Amino acid sequence: MGTGGSSADDDSTGGVEFWRSPERAGWLTKQGEYIKTWRRRWFVLKQGRLFWFKDSGVTRASVPRGVIPVATCLTVKGAEDTLNRQFAFELSTPTETMYFIADSEKEKEEWINSIGRSIVQHSRSVTDAEVVDYDSGRAPVAAGSDK
Repeated sequence: MGTGGSSADDDSTGGVEFWRSPERAGWLTKQGEYIKTWRRRWFVLKQGRLFWFKDSGVTRASVPRGVIPVATCLTVKGAEDTLNRQFAFELSTPTETMYFIADSEKEKEEWINSIGRSIVQHSRSVTDAEVVDYDSGRAPVAAGSDK
């Protein structure tokens, strides 16, 4: 989502009101997807989506420059050794790894913790109904049910 940006329709934003009460928001420097230059962007984490904008004046009319659904992310971790840059971290999906630089060690840790928490909350987990008991050949009864 680096170059063309995205439109602020329900497909790209997931219906998330990114302009109101974010879980976390702040400046990060992000490496471009195609042209590997570093650009400072305003990031907003809300309801399992990490949005970025050109400036911090985010309103209902703002169009995100990009969005990452955190449920698609596998890891978020420090990347100072990988990039040889202070306060760097990476966010990995099955298809790509994105790099970011925070303004301080504290901010880096806070972003890693916030994104990590969001990954856990929004990742699809196996529900009781999807667990197959191969001994009985049927799905087990969910806890708390009368059956």
